[in-house]
Amino acid sequence: MTRICRLFGYKQLAIVIVAAVGPQLLSGCGLASGGYNVQGVQLFQQGQYQPAIQKFQQAIHANPGDVDAYYNLAATYHRMGKVSSDQTALVQAENLYKQCLEYSPNHSDTHRGLAVLLAETGRPGDAFRSLENWVIQQPHVAEAKVELARLYEEFGDAESAKRHLEEALVADTSNARAWAALANLREKSGDYRQALANYQRSYQLNSLQPQVATRISSLQSGLGGNPALSAPPNSRMVRQPSWVPRRY
Repeated sequence: MTRICRLFGYKQLAIVIVAAVGPQLLSGCGLASGGYNVQGVQLFQQGQYQPAIQKFQQAIHANPGDVDAYYNLAATYHRMGKVSSDQTALVQAENLYKQCLEYSPNHSDTHRGLAVLLAETGRPGDAFRSLENWVIQQPHVAEAKVELARLYEEFGDAESAKRHLEEALVADTSNARAWAALANLREKSGDYRQALANYQRSYQLNSLQPQVATRISSLQSGLGGNPALSAPPNSRMVRQPSWVPRRY
């Protein structure tokens, strides 16, 4: 799969969420639609948004059920609308995100993209309601709680973020994103030993997380030197376009 996965990253600007650089697109099902998605990704990465849109539209034409193509198309309109302050493109992006969710109600990247768009366009309450509704409708889906936690943290409510991450781990104890996100919150609060344990658990579940490996190494080094005192070097996790490599 090749998606503009987490086209919109984890950064703050005042009280709105800013689209980060770092696209990652999904290739859809089927050889033809997948090929169009891959070509669209390449064009997107080059900043050629209109040609990218055409490729994603071709992917949808080749496979009308390709939810990744809908997401890619929505994300491209979203980026284009942000770059050029084009309200028409932003409206189109919002409609496409919603259309994608009709096909795939648990498409987490689409939920994230829609929440970001709502926050960016002055509707933070709608952004929270959108993710809260997902949690209500799919109480056993850990990703829904992880995304809601992410939004709370971005708006400065670490306690609510922590609560939703703990609920995500009740729903799915093997969710590496939730463990890494919880570790990051605990590290920022100064609970380094627990943060280390949570990072290690995340890495056990998914070893393809180089930033988590870096945090483990840094915390081990700092705690080994003086466990009760100051934060280890480089104590804040650097966010990629998605929370921890790939997400959170």
